[in-house]
Amino acid sequence: MSAEQEKDPISLKRVRGGDSGLDGLGGPGVQLGSPDKKKRKTNTQVNCPPFLFEVFLYAPIDDESSKAKIGNNTIVFTLRKKEAAMWETLSLSGVDKEMMQRIREKSILQAQERAKEAMEAKAVARREDQKYTLNVMMKIEEEERKKIEDMKENERIKATKELEAWKECQRKAEELKIIQREEKLYHQEKQMEEERKKLKHKCLTGNSASKNLATKGRNSENIFFEKLKEDSIPAPRSVGSIKISFTPRVFPTALRESQVAEEEEWLHKQAEAQRAMNTDIPELCDLKEEEKNPEWLKDKGNKLFATENYLAAINAYNLAIRLNNKIPLLYLNRAACHLKLKNLHKAIEDSSKALEILTPPVADNANARMKAHIRRGTAFCQLELYVEGLQDYEAALKIDPSNKIVQNDAEKIRNIIQGTEVESK
Repeated sequence: MSAEQEKDPISLKRVRGGDSGLDGLGGPGVQLGSPDKKKRKTNTQVNCPPFLFEVFLYAPIDDESSKAKIGNNTIVFTLRKKEAAMWETLSLSGVDKEMMQRIREKSILQAQERAKEAMEAKAVARREDQKYTLNVMMKIEEEERKKIEDMKENERIKATKELEAWKECQRKAEELKIIQREEKLYHQEKQMEEERKKLKHKCLTGNSASKNLATKGRNSENIFFEKLKEDSIPAPRSVGSIKISFTPRVFPTALRESQVAEEEEWLHKQAEAQRAMNTDIPELCDLKEEEKNPEWLKDKGNKLFATENYLAAINAYNLAIRLNNKIPLLYLNRAACHLKLKNLHKAIEDSSKALEILTPPVADNANARMKAHIRRGTAFCQLELYVEGLQDYEAALKIDPSNKIVQNDAEKIRNIIQGTEVESK
């Protein structure tokens, strides 16, 4: 081979003999199937059963860039040398069967390794494609999610603006109503002032006319003198004084049974509770004037309790207690709400707080104390603390011994306690 041939790939052409078969491998009339081509670094093979073409090359070749093309009754091998050098012959000389077998096995192992590497490369490429596809899908989903969030945010901003605009309209309408009300009051006051002036002027005119008539009657002697005298203004009444004395507050109990000092202390505490107000609450600035009244909030909570809206009733009582924490009925009513909602520990706390405020025990707060004992006893019984519950029911019976309902409930609790003791024995 020349130097130019060393650079160029080796072209090995094997021409089929006649219409069928390979020259030197099969005779005429033998039909060939699809040939199986195998190129290895030192071994090239074409298998077309029942024929086989195999050559053991002189030196290794680059099997990646080498090709074998079948067409026009020929097989064209284009083999590229691994190293550019002159080959003395195409195939090795002096190769025995053992050497051929070793070369074949080595070539097969190399082919298997290349196939494995190709499969791994293909798997890596497939994973990269899947990863890229997943990233693209995630990016699309992220864009969709961001688009939806932007739409939600825009809708929220729009709704907020509409709400603010509505509040502004309501505020302006309220201000307009206040202005109109003030103008109406101003006109009414002005009209009343004018009416007072007219009445005053009329009185002054009447007095002047009466004086003139009296003077004329005295100077003239006519038959109407007596009548004019009767029509004259009477003399002012004499000044007198009226003495007023206030009676003391009467308690429902008899004097021999009442405790005057305790009752006076209770009245004093009630008066202080009515005056005690906590105005250092941030929420007060957003409330109307009537909503800052604990009594109004208590009535509001009672109405909500009647409609079974216990949570809203608790909120009303909470604000009332923040405004004035000296009113026992607020704790008592909130305890009833907690009982309905099964907040038993809170019901016990509120009942105990009400009993703490309802001191000293007098007839005026007896009903409230009885309710506090019953509600705390009910909470204890629902917590299965029957002994503590019975103590509260007995305290309620001491306040009102004739209450049949409380008597029956106390008897039931005693039976439960006795039954529990029998079972434990």
